[in-house]
Amino acid sequence: MIDTGPFYHGTKAELNVGDQLEVGFVSNYGSKEKANYLYLTATLDAAIWGAELATGNGKERIYIVEPIGEIENDPNLTDKKFPGNPTRSYRTKQPLLVVSEVLEWEGHSPEVLQHMKDYLENLKALGIEAINE
Repeated sequence: MIDTGPFYHGTKAELNVGDQLEVGFVSNYGSKEKANYLYLTATLDAAIWGAELATGNGKERIYIVEPIGEIENDPNLTDKKFPGNPTRSYRTKQPLLVVSEVLEWEGHSPEVLQHMKDYLENLKALGIEAINE
């Protein structure tokens, strides 16, 4: 394993302890295509971004998850775009087991969140999408 965790998954989906996340569903991000990977991170801050930026109207949630199989560096946030893996962000094609929910966390300020949304809109306008291959 390339990281020992704990691992987090930020989303707006309501999940239960014992649920397994699996690939093949519509992505929470980008052009809403079928997701070929599940994403997880070993930093709470990256999971907060995941919850805040996920599409949908549900409550922002962060879950502690266990990868069932191998994980790899997320090329959207690592060597293909940035040196190293400062956010400790990963992806997998194997299921993620929901272990618990993080109930107490603080989101980014409205100004910081809007700045990130504007940045992502700029990327979208330039035709830059998440790597899903």
